[in-house]
Amino acid sequence: MENNIKRFLEGLNGKTIALCGIGGSNLPLIQLFGKYGAKVLACDKREREALGENGALAEEYGAELRLGENYLKDLDADIIFRTPGMRYYMDELTEARKNGTAVTSEMEVFFDLCPCKTIAVTGSDGKTTTTTIISEMLKAQGYTVHLGGNIGRPLLPDIENINPEDIAVVELSSFQLISMRKSPDIAVVTNLAPNHLDIHKDMQEYIDSKKNIVLHQNAFGRAVLNLDNEISNSFEEYTRGQTCKFSRRSPVENGAYMSADGKIIMNDYGKENVIMQASDIKIPGLHNIENYLAAISAVWGLVTPETIKQVAVNFGGVEHRAELVRVLDGVSYYNDAIGTSPTRTVKGTLSLYDRKIILIAGGYDKHLSYDEMGAVVPEKVKVLILFGATADKIENATKAAASYSDGNPVIIRVSNMEEAVKAARENAVEGDIVSMSPASASFDMYKNFAEKGLHFKKIVNEME
Repeated sequence: MENNIKRFLEGLNGKTIALCGIGGSNLPLIQLFGKYGAKVLACDKREREALGENGALAEEYGAELRLGENYLKDLDADIIFRTPGMRYYMDELTEARKNGTAVTSEMEVFFDLCPCKTIAVTGSDGKTTTTTIISEMLKAQGYTVHLGGNIGRPLLPDIENINPEDIAVVELSSFQLISMRKSPDIAVVTNLAPNHLDIHKDMQEYIDSKKNIVLHQNAFGRAVLNLDNEISNSFEEYTRGQTCKFSRRSPVENGAYMSADGKIIMNDYGKENVIMQASDIKIPGLHNIENYLAAISAVWGLVTPETIKQVAVNFGGVEHRAELVRVLDGVSYYNDAIGTSPTRTVKGTLSLYDRKIILIAGGYDKHLSYDEMGAVVPEKVKVLILFGATADKIENATKAAASYSDGNPVIIRVSNMEEAVKAARENAVEGDIVSMSPASASFDMYKNFAEKGLHFKKIVNEME
């Protein structure tokens, strides 16, 4: 174990540490800090019953619970670990800092202690897929990779077992970046557009938060920026080391781009390397070409062109995001359970393919309008298979579209996922695409979108 890690962990002995939020990501931290003699306060706005088994586990791991509306009031702690979703400038945290309490986060401490090379990705869209592609490329090249951050897994609990020759690949949200004062060795900004303005005080705070991913790099760092996105591209002003651009529309002087004839090219300061055709990328959509261009720019020099192409040809996508599940009888089945709103399905699944698809949709009613989706469906869908609480809304919005006509699309109503997949198979011919993208939440029949996606995959994979 590195000396600075050992020094930090041993220094926790006798300290009181407050962890804000009792969720799965904080439970391993309770164990780690308790192991080194810290008193841990597990703090949450929810009451005991709402915590479920997490509350019991927190106590089992040695934490004292602080629950309810006033869970942050008069918090007597030496260190507070805020959860990323908490406003950085909320009154209770500001008051704690004034009183001498160290207010930090799991990711801040991880970056301070991490002994290996770090690659981090942020942006408004494409973060998770780009982070995962980078991880897949590095693993295929033989590296030991520690994947985490906003992608769903805390990395600080693993800090004792990370070696200098490993690589940490991290997805970072604006909420994590807002208070960070250490940037990764390789920083990727996929794109930036207005987002999370319900939490940030304004757009400038959101941009400034994202800017921290490059602002604290040194001369040996690499910043990967999107030439096609004005805000991401503007971060070049703040880079201190190597700057790589990526573009789907134009050649770049240093970085990856797609040529007019569909070649994926890495320009290494004037030395152009043709890596593959864009059509070699298994996961569909122009946005995924951009994700690969960003990833290639990040791993260049660490991963060979052959490995990059190997991953592109074989990687089926992040689970539940336009994920290719199986090709059966010439029909491709995609799981897009992440499509939990009409907007997400329209901008995702309904924008990806070069032909009309068979769409399985419907689910829990969040009282959203389906007018925008209904207007698009007749142009993008040949067979619409519906079930769940929103089935009527989606059907009515589709039939109200100006481009709708009888049989365009064919609309089929079913009762459950088994019937939906059966109907899709019966109506599909060779070359068709079937996508399960609910355009709705899943709470009418499932615990969450992931459970719905896993059920769809199980049914598809069991077909003979």
